[in-house]
Amino acid sequence: MSNTTDIKTDKDAQVITLGCRLNAYESDVMRAHAQDSGLKNTVIINTCAVTNEAVRGSRYAIRKAKKDNPDANIVVTGCAAQIDPKSFAQMPEVDSVLGNAEKMLAVNFEPETLLGGEPIKVNDIMSVTETAPQLISGANRLLEKSQSRTRAFLQVQNGCDHRCTFCIIPYGRGQARSTPAGEVVAHVKDLVKQGYKEVVLTGVDLSSWGGDLPGTPPLGDLVRRVLKLVPDLPRLRLSSIDPAEIDPALFETLTTNARMTPYLHLSLQAGDNMILKRMKRRHTREDAIELCARIRAARPEFTFGADIIAGFPTETEEMFENSRAIISNIGIAWLHVFPYSAREGTPAAKIPPVNGATIKARAKILREEGARMKALHIKSRTGDTDVGLFEETGLGRLPDFTLVKVDNPPKAGSLAKIKIISSDNEHAIGNLI
Repeated sequence: MSNTTDIKTDKDAQVITLGCRLNAYESDVMRAHAQDSGLKNTVIINTCAVTNEAVRGSRYAIRKAKKDNPDANIVVTGCAAQIDPKSFAQMPEVDSVLGNAEKMLAVNFEPETLLGGEPIKVNDIMSVTETAPQLISGANRLLEKSQSRTRAFLQVQNGCDHRCTFCIIPYGRGQARSTPAGEVVAHVKDLVKQGYKEVVLTGVDLSSWGGDLPGTPPLGDLVRRVLKLVPDLPRLRLSSIDPAEIDPALFETLTTNARMTPYLHLSLQAGDNMILKRMKRRHTREDAIELCARIRAARPEFTFGADIIAGFPTETEEMFENSRAIISNIGIAWLHVFPYSAREGTPAAKIPPVNGATIKARAKILREEGARMKALHIKSRTGDTDVGLFEETGLGRLPDFTLVKVDNPPKAGSLAKIKIISSDNEHAIGNLI
Protein backbone atom coordinates (compact mmCIF):
# COMPACT_ATOMS: atom_id res chain seq x y z
CA MET A 1 0.00 0.00 0.00
CA SER A 2 1.25 3.47 -0.84
CA ASN A 3 0.96 6.42 1.52
CA THR A 4 1.77 9.87 0.30
CA THR A 5 1.19 13.50 1.08
CA ASP A 6 2.11 14.53 -2.48
CA ILE A 7 -1.34 15.94 -3.18
CA LYS A 8 -2.13 16.65 -6.82
CA THR A 9 -4.12 19.80 -7.56
CA ASP A 10 -5.65 19.42 -11.01
CA LYS A 11 -8.97 17.56 -10.64
CA ASP A 12 -11.82 17.78 -8.13
CA ALA A 13 -12.27 14.75 -5.90
CA GLN A 14 -14.84 12.21 -7.06
CA VAL A 15 -16.87 9.64 -5.12
CA ILE A 16 -17.83 6.17 -6.37
CA THR A 17 -20.78 4.64 -4.52
CA LEU A 18 -21.57 0.95 -4.09
CA GLY A 19 -24.47 -0.56 -2.15
CA CYS A 20 -27.45 0.92 -0.38
CA ARG A 21 -29.30 4.22 -0.38
CA LEU A 22 -27.68 5.16 2.91
CA ASN A 23 -24.29 4.82 1.23
CA ALA A 24 -25.55 7.05 -1.59
CA TYR A 25 -26.61 9.68 0.92
CA GLU A 26 -23.29 9.46 2.76
CA SER A 27 -21.42 9.77 -0.54
CA ASP A 28 -23.20 13.06 -1.15
CA VAL A 29 -22.03 14.27 2.26
CA MET A 30 -18.43 13.17 1.56
CA ARG A 31 -18.56 14.92 -1.81
CA ALA A 32 -19.56 18.14 -0.06
CA HIS A 33 -16.82 17.75 2.57
CA ALA A 34 -14.23 17.15 -0.16
CA GLN A 35 -15.37 20.24 -2.03
CA ASP A 36 -15.25 22.37 1.12
CA SER A 37 -11.73 21.20 1.94
CA GLY A 38 -10.38 21.77 -1.56
CA LEU A 39 -9.49 18.09 -1.94
CA LYS A 40 -8.14 17.40 -5.44
CA ASN A 41 -7.12 14.44 -7.58
CA THR A 42 -8.64 11.90 -5.23
CA VAL A 43 -11.12 9.09 -5.85
CA ILE A 44 -13.15 7.98 -2.83
CA ILE A 45 -14.73 4.53 -3.09
CA ASN A 46 -17.67 3.99 -0.71
CA THR A 47 -17.77 0.19 -0.42
CA CYS A 48 -20.48 -2.33 0.39
CA ALA A 49 -20.22 -5.54 2.42
CA VAL A 50 -23.72 -6.98 2.25
CA THR A 51 -22.51 -10.07 0.32
CA ASN A 52 -19.21 -11.59 -0.73
CA GLU A 53 -20.05 -10.48 -4.25
CA ALA A 54 -20.41 -6.89 -2.98
CA VAL A 55 -16.95 -7.06 -1.43
CA ARG A 56 -15.51 -8.45 -4.67
CA GLY A 57 -17.26 -5.64 -6.53
CA SER A 58 -15.71 -3.13 -4.16
CA ARG A 59 -12.22 -4.46 -4.87
CA TYR A 60 -12.89 -4.38 -8.59
CA ALA A 61 -14.08 -0.75 -8.32
CA ILE A 62 -10.84 0.18 -6.53
CA ARG A 63 -8.65 -1.41 -9.17
CA LYS A 64 -10.67 0.16 -11.99
CA ALA A 65 -10.58 3.59 -10.34
CA LYS A 66 -6.80 3.46 -10.19
CA LYS A 67 -6.53 2.22 -13.78
CA ASP A 68 -8.81 5.03 -14.98
CA ASN A 69 -7.09 7.63 -12.78
CA PRO A 70 -3.45 6.51 -12.48
CA ASP A 71 -2.26 9.76 -10.87
CA ALA A 72 -5.13 9.98 -8.35
CA ASN A 73 -5.02 9.20 -4.65
CA ILE A 74 -7.40 6.32 -3.81
CA VAL A 75 -9.37 6.49 -0.56
CA VAL A 76 -11.50 3.52 0.50
CA THR A 77 -14.37 3.76 2.99
CA GLY A 78 -17.79 2.17 3.64
CA CYS A 79 -18.85 -1.10 5.24
CA ALA A 80 -16.32 -3.42 3.58
CA ALA A 81 -13.49 -1.10 4.62
CA GLN A 82 -14.85 -0.79 8.16
CA ILE A 83 -15.08 -4.56 8.63
CA ASP A 84 -11.73 -5.48 7.11
CA PRO A 85 -9.58 -2.35 6.83
CA LYS A 86 -6.21 -4.13 6.74
CA SER A 87 -7.01 -6.16 3.64
CA PHE A 88 -8.01 -3.00 1.76
CA ALA A 89 -4.97 -1.13 3.05
CA GLN A 90 -2.77 -3.87 1.59
CA MET A 91 -4.10 -3.27 -1.93
CA PRO A 92 -1.34 -1.48 -3.89
CA GLU A 93 -3.87 0.94 -5.38
CA VAL A 94 -5.01 2.27 -1.98
CA ASP A 95 -3.60 5.35 -0.24
CA SER A 96 -5.97 5.64 2.73
CA VAL A 97 -8.75 3.68 4.45
CA LEU A 98 -11.44 5.63 6.28
CA GLY A 99 -14.01 4.17 8.70
CA ASN A 100 -17.77 4.59 8.50
CA ALA A 101 -17.87 7.04 11.40
CA GLU A 102 -14.78 8.90 10.23
CA LYS A 103 -16.16 9.44 6.72
CA MET A 104 -18.92 11.69 8.05
CA LEU A 105 -16.56 14.21 9.69
CA ALA A 106 -15.49 17.22 7.63
CA VAL A 107 -12.09 17.44 9.33
CA ASN A 108 -11.08 14.08 7.86
CA PHE A 109 -11.32 15.47 4.32
CA GLU A 110 -8.61 18.05 4.80
CA PRO A 111 -5.97 16.81 2.32
CA GLU A 112 -3.13 16.53 4.83
CA THR A 113 -5.40 14.68 7.30
CA LEU A 114 -6.92 12.31 4.77
CA LEU A 115 -3.76 11.42 2.89
CA GLY A 116 -1.06 12.00 5.49
CA GLY A 117 -0.09 10.21 8.69
CA GLU A 118 -1.64 6.86 9.60
CA PRO A 119 -3.08 5.27 6.42
CA ILE A 120 -5.83 3.40 8.30
CA LYS A 121 -8.26 5.74 10.05
CA VAL A 122 -10.84 3.25 11.33
CA ASN A 123 -12.06 3.18 14.93
CA ASP A 124 -14.26 0.65 16.75
CA ILE A 125 -17.70 1.20 15.20
CA MET A 126 -19.38 -0.37 18.26
CA SER A 127 -18.16 2.55 20.37
CA VAL A 128 -19.87 5.17 18.20
CA THR A 129 -22.88 6.78 19.87
CA GLU A 130 -23.55 9.72 17.54
CA THR A 131 -25.67 9.58 14.39
CA ALA A 132 -25.29 11.86 11.38
CA PRO A 133 -22.88 14.47 12.78
CA GLN A 134 -23.21 16.27 9.46
CA LEU A 135 -26.85 16.97 10.38
CA ILE A 136 -26.19 17.99 13.96
CA SER A 137 -23.77 20.59 12.61
CA GLY A 138 -26.85 22.32 11.18
CA ALA A 139 -25.21 23.57 7.99
CA ASN A 140 -27.68 24.58 5.28
CA ARG A 141 -24.79 24.95 2.86
CA LEU A 142 -23.80 21.31 3.35
CA LEU A 143 -27.34 20.14 2.62
CA GLU A 144 -27.42 22.26 -0.52
CA LYS A 145 -24.21 20.65 -1.77
CA SER A 146 -24.88 17.11 -0.64
CA GLN A 147 -28.08 16.32 -2.54
CA SER A 148 -27.80 15.62 -6.24
CA ARG A 149 -31.18 14.00 -6.85
CA THR A 150 -34.75 15.09 -7.44
CA ARG A 151 -35.72 13.60 -4.08
CA ALA A 152 -33.72 14.19 -0.91
CA PHE A 153 -32.47 11.29 1.22
CA LEU A 154 -32.11 12.12 4.90
CA GLN A 155 -30.26 9.80 7.29
CA VAL A 156 -32.15 9.63 10.59
CA GLN A 157 -30.78 6.35 11.97
CA ASN A 158 -27.65 4.24 11.76
CA GLY A 159 -26.50 0.85 13.02
CA CYS A 160 -28.45 -2.23 14.07
CA ASP A 161 -28.91 -4.08 17.36
CA HIS A 162 -30.27 -7.26 15.74
CA ARG A 163 -28.09 -10.14 14.69
CA CYS A 164 -29.66 -11.90 11.73
CA THR A 165 -27.58 -14.98 11.09
CA PHE A 166 -26.68 -14.04 7.49
CA CYS A 167 -25.82 -10.39 8.08
CA ILE A 168 -22.41 -8.78 8.58
CA ILE A 169 -23.66 -5.19 8.39
CA PRO A 170 -23.91 -4.50 12.18
CA TYR A 171 -20.13 -4.95 12.28
CA GLY A 172 -19.80 -2.26 9.63
CA ARG A 173 -22.38 0.13 11.05
CA GLY A 174 -22.31 -0.41 14.81
CA GLN A 175 -25.12 -0.25 17.36
CA ALA A 176 -28.49 1.33 16.55
CA ARG A 177 -28.54 5.07 17.12
CA SER A 178 -31.01 7.79 16.19
CA THR A 179 -30.93 11.42 15.14
CA PRO A 180 -33.21 13.45 17.48
CA ALA A 181 -36.57 14.44 16.00
CA GLY A 182 -35.91 18.16 16.33
CA GLU A 183 -32.79 17.86 14.18
CA VAL A 184 -34.67 15.81 11.59
CA VAL A 185 -37.52 18.35 11.36
CA ALA A 186 -35.08 21.24 11.03
CA HIS A 187 -33.32 19.63 8.11
CA VAL A 188 -36.53 18.59 6.37
CA LYS A 189 -37.53 22.27 6.54
CA ASP A 190 -34.20 23.20 4.97
CA LEU A 191 -34.68 20.70 2.17
CA VAL A 192 -38.18 22.01 1.41
CA LYS A 193 -36.77 25.56 1.25
CA GLN A 194 -34.28 24.29 -1.32
CA GLY A 195 -37.21 23.11 -3.46
CA TYR A 196 -37.32 19.38 -2.81
CA LYS A 197 -40.80 17.92 -3.22
CA GLU A 198 -40.04 14.55 -1.64
CA VAL A 199 -37.88 13.55 1.33
CA VAL A 200 -36.92 9.92 2.01
CA LEU A 201 -36.09 9.02 5.61
CA THR A 202 -33.36 6.40 5.59
CA GLY A 203 -31.28 4.30 7.97
CA VAL A 204 -29.73 0.87 8.44
CA ASP A 205 -32.61 -0.30 10.66
CA LEU A 206 -35.04 2.57 10.17
CA SER A 207 -37.89 1.08 12.18
CA SER A 208 -35.68 1.01 15.29
CA TRP A 209 -35.50 4.82 15.26
CA GLY A 210 -36.02 6.28 18.72
CA GLY A 211 -35.03 3.23 20.73
CA ASP A 212 -31.96 5.00 22.08
CA LEU A 213 -33.59 8.41 22.61
CA PRO A 214 -35.19 9.71 25.84
CA GLY A 215 -38.67 8.18 26.20
CA THR A 216 -37.92 5.70 23.36
CA PRO A 217 -40.33 7.31 20.86
CA PRO A 218 -41.41 5.06 17.97
CA LEU A 219 -40.75 5.86 14.33
CA GLY A 220 -44.41 6.77 13.90
CA ASP A 221 -43.89 9.73 16.23
CA LEU A 222 -41.07 11.07 14.06
CA VAL A 223 -43.13 10.68 10.89
CA ARG A 224 -46.12 12.47 12.47
CA ARG A 225 -43.91 15.30 13.68
CA VAL A 226 -42.30 15.84 10.28
CA LEU A 227 -45.67 15.95 8.51
CA LYS A 228 -47.16 18.28 11.12
CA LEU A 229 -44.26 20.69 11.43
CA VAL A 230 -43.31 20.81 7.75
CA PRO A 231 -46.71 21.36 6.11
CA ASP A 232 -45.14 22.50 2.82
CA LEU A 233 -43.52 19.10 2.22
CA PRO A 234 -45.63 17.42 -0.51
CA ARG A 235 -44.29 13.87 -0.02
CA LEU A 236 -42.61 11.88 2.72
CA ARG A 237 -41.28 8.41 1.95
CA LEU A 238 -39.58 5.71 4.03
CA SER A 239 -36.70 3.52 2.89
CA SER A 240 -36.53 -0.21 3.72
CA ILE A 241 -38.35 -1.15 6.92
CA ASP A 242 -38.63 -4.25 9.11
CA PRO A 243 -42.16 -5.74 8.99
CA ALA A 244 -41.80 -6.71 12.67
CA GLU A 245 -41.56 -3.10 13.81
CA ILE A 246 -44.41 -1.05 12.36
CA ASP A 247 -45.81 0.71 15.42
CA PRO A 248 -49.48 1.82 15.71
CA ALA A 249 -48.69 5.50 15.10
CA LEU A 250 -46.76 4.63 11.95
CA PHE A 251 -49.51 2.32 10.71
CA GLU A 252 -52.12 5.04 11.18
CA THR A 253 -50.01 7.68 9.41
CA LEU A 254 -49.16 5.38 6.50
CA THR A 255 -52.80 4.56 5.93
CA THR A 256 -54.48 7.93 6.56
CA ASN A 257 -52.10 10.75 5.55
CA ALA A 258 -52.12 11.46 1.81
CA ARG A 259 -48.69 13.10 1.98
CA MET A 260 -47.20 9.80 3.14
CA THR A 261 -46.39 7.84 0.00
CA PRO A 262 -48.40 4.59 -0.30
CA TYR A 263 -45.33 2.41 -0.61
CA LEU A 264 -43.16 0.33 1.73
CA HIS A 265 -40.06 -1.67 0.95
CA LEU A 266 -40.03 -4.57 3.40
CA SER A 267 -36.93 -6.29 4.75
CA LEU A 268 -38.69 -9.63 4.24
CA GLN A 269 -35.74 -11.95 3.39
CA ALA A 270 -37.80 -15.16 3.06
CA GLY A 271 -41.33 -16.52 2.89
CA ASP A 272 -40.81 -19.74 4.80
CA ASN A 273 -41.12 -19.89 8.58
CA MET A 274 -38.30 -22.35 9.18
CA ILE A 275 -35.91 -20.31 7.06
CA LEU A 276 -37.02 -17.10 8.80
CA LYS A 277 -36.32 -18.79 12.15
CA ARG A 278 -32.87 -19.92 11.01
CA MET A 279 -32.21 -16.39 9.79
CA LYS A 280 -33.18 -15.16 13.26
CA ARG A 281 -35.80 -12.85 11.81
CA ARG A 282 -38.51 -11.58 14.12
CA HIS A 283 -41.54 -12.02 11.87
CA THR A 284 -43.28 -15.05 10.39
CA ARG A 285 -44.67 -15.59 6.92
CA GLU A 286 -48.17 -15.04 8.31
CA ASP A 287 -47.12 -11.82 10.06
CA ALA A 288 -45.92 -10.29 6.80
CA ILE A 289 -48.97 -11.33 4.78
CA GLU A 290 -51.36 -10.11 7.48
CA LEU A 291 -49.58 -6.75 7.85
CA CYS A 292 -49.73 -6.03 4.13
CA ALA A 293 -53.38 -7.07 3.97
CA ARG A 294 -54.24 -4.72 6.86
CA ILE A 295 -52.43 -1.83 5.21
CA ARG A 296 -54.13 -2.43 1.86
CA ALA A 297 -57.55 -2.78 3.52
CA ALA A 298 -57.06 0.68 5.03
CA ARG A 299 -55.44 2.22 1.93
CA PRO A 300 -56.07 0.19 -1.24
CA GLU A 301 -53.55 2.03 -3.43
CA PHE A 302 -50.65 0.78 -1.29
CA THR A 303 -47.84 -1.14 -3.00
CA PHE A 304 -44.92 -3.10 -1.58
CA GLY A 305 -41.34 -3.89 -2.39
CA ALA A 306 -39.23 -6.47 -0.60
CA ASP A 307 -35.83 -8.11 -0.28
CA ILE A 308 -35.72 -11.91 -0.57
CA ILE A 309 -32.66 -14.16 -0.28
CA ALA A 310 -32.55 -17.18 -2.60
CA GLY A 311 -30.90 -20.38 -1.42
CA PHE A 312 -30.34 -19.71 2.27
CA PRO A 313 -28.56 -22.73 3.87
CA THR A 314 -30.87 -25.77 4.36
CA GLU A 315 -33.53 -24.28 2.04
CA THR A 316 -35.47 -27.21 0.55
CA GLU A 317 -37.59 -27.04 -2.59
CA GLU A 318 -40.71 -26.74 -0.43
CA MET A 319 -39.20 -23.90 1.59
CA PHE A 320 -38.19 -22.14 -1.61
CA GLU A 321 -41.72 -22.49 -2.97
CA ASN A 322 -43.02 -20.69 0.13
CA SER A 323 -40.70 -17.78 -0.66
CA ARG A 324 -41.77 -17.77 -4.28
CA ALA A 325 -45.44 -17.87 -3.33
CA ILE A 326 -45.24 -14.97 -0.87
CA ILE A 327 -44.43 -12.65 -3.79
CA SER A 328 -47.94 -13.13 -5.18
CA ASN A 329 -49.52 -13.68 -1.74
CA ILE A 330 -48.55 -10.11 -0.82
CA GLY A 331 -48.42 -8.69 -4.33
CA ILE A 332 -44.80 -7.53 -4.21
CA ALA A 333 -44.34 -5.25 -7.20
CA TRP A 334 -40.75 -4.19 -6.51
CA LEU A 335 -38.60 -7.18 -5.65
CA HIS A 336 -34.88 -7.26 -4.86
CA VAL A 337 -33.46 -10.80 -5.03
CA PHE A 338 -30.16 -11.69 -3.39
CA PRO A 339 -28.58 -15.08 -4.12
CA TYR A 340 -27.31 -16.27 -0.74
CA SER A 341 -23.62 -15.63 -0.24
CA ALA A 342 -21.93 -16.81 2.95
CA ARG A 343 -20.14 -14.09 4.90
CA GLU A 344 -17.25 -15.22 7.09
CA GLY A 345 -17.99 -14.40 10.71
CA THR A 346 -21.75 -14.91 10.48
CA PRO A 347 -23.57 -17.92 12.02
CA ALA A 348 -25.21 -18.82 8.71
CA ALA A 349 -21.78 -19.40 7.16
CA LYS A 350 -21.47 -22.51 9.38
CA ILE A 351 -24.77 -24.04 8.21
CA PRO A 352 -24.67 -26.64 5.39
CA PRO A 353 -25.06 -24.66 2.16
CA VAL A 354 -27.35 -25.11 -0.81
CA ASN A 355 -25.65 -26.03 -4.09
CA GLY A 356 -24.47 -22.93 -5.97
CA ALA A 357 -26.23 -23.86 -9.21
CA THR A 358 -29.46 -24.37 -7.28
CA ILE A 359 -29.11 -20.96 -5.64
CA LYS A 360 -28.61 -19.34 -9.05
CA ALA A 361 -31.63 -21.13 -10.52
CA ARG A 362 -33.86 -20.19 -7.58
CA ALA A 363 -32.79 -16.54 -7.79
CA LYS A 364 -33.76 -16.53 -11.47
CA ILE A 365 -37.21 -17.95 -10.67
CA LEU A 366 -37.76 -15.32 -7.97
CA ARG A 367 -36.74 -12.51 -10.30
CA GLU A 368 -39.10 -13.78 -12.99
CA GLU A 369 -41.97 -13.89 -10.49
CA GLY A 370 -41.08 -10.40 -9.32
CA ALA A 371 -41.04 -9.11 -12.90
CA ARG A 372 -44.46 -10.68 -13.50
CA MET A 373 -45.93 -9.00 -10.43
CA LYS A 374 -44.42 -5.63 -11.36
CA ALA A 375 -45.86 -5.81 -14.88
CA LEU A 376 -49.30 -6.69 -13.47
CA HIS A 377 -49.17 -3.80 -11.04
CA ILE A 378 -48.08 -1.27 -13.67
CA LYS A 379 -50.82 -2.46 -16.04
CA SER A 380 -53.38 -2.03 -13.23
CA ARG A 381 -52.62 1.72 -13.15
CA THR A 382 -54.05 2.25 -16.65
CA GLY A 383 -56.94 4.71 -16.49
CA ASP A 384 -55.77 6.30 -13.22
CA THR A 385 -54.93 9.94 -12.66
CA ASP A 386 -51.96 10.57 -10.36
CA VAL A 387 -49.07 12.96 -9.66
CA GLY A 388 -45.52 12.20 -10.78
CA LEU A 389 -42.28 13.60 -9.40
CA PHE A 390 -40.04 13.98 -12.43
CA GLU A 391 -36.45 12.78 -12.33
CA GLU A 392 -33.36 13.76 -14.31
CA THR A 393 -34.04 10.81 -16.64
CA GLY A 394 -37.28 12.46 -17.78
CA LEU A 395 -39.37 9.77 -16.06
CA GLY A 396 -41.89 10.54 -13.35
CA ARG A 397 -42.15 8.61 -10.10
CA LEU A 398 -45.70 8.12 -8.81
CA PRO A 399 -46.33 8.01 -5.05
CA ASP A 400 -46.64 4.19 -5.17
CA PHE A 401 -43.14 4.01 -6.75
CA THR A 402 -44.36 3.34 -10.30
CA LEU A 403 -42.30 4.98 -13.03
CA VAL A 404 -44.27 6.83 -15.71
CA LYS A 405 -43.29 8.05 -19.18
CA VAL A 406 -44.82 11.13 -20.80
CA ASP A 407 -44.09 13.21 -23.88
CA ASN A 408 -42.28 16.49 -23.16
CA PRO A 409 -41.67 15.83 -19.45
CA PRO A 410 -41.34 18.84 -17.14
CA LYS A 411 -38.00 19.73 -15.58
CA ALA A 412 -36.45 17.45 -12.98
CA GLY A 413 -37.80 18.01 -9.50
CA SER A 414 -41.25 19.07 -10.71
CA LEU A 415 -44.56 17.55 -9.68
CA ALA A 416 -47.10 17.12 -12.46
CA LYS A 417 -50.55 15.59 -12.81
CA ILE A 418 -50.74 12.65 -15.22
CA LYS A 419 -53.48 10.62 -16.86
CA ILE A 420 -52.20 7.04 -17.35
CA ILE A 421 -53.27 5.64 -20.71
CA SER A 422 -51.22 2.43 -21.13
CA SER A 423 -48.16 0.58 -19.88
CA ASP A 424 -45.20 -1.62 -20.72
CA ASN A 425 -43.55 -4.07 -18.36
CA GLU A 426 -41.43 -1.37 -16.70
CA HIS A 427 -43.40 1.88 -16.95
CA ALA A 428 -46.83 3.38 -16.93
CA ILE A 429 -47.39 5.62 -19.96
CA GLY A 430 -49.40 8.77 -19.61
CA ASN A 431 -50.27 12.30 -20.68
CA LEU A 432 -49.71 15.48 -18.70
CA ILE A 433 -52.98 17.12 -17.71
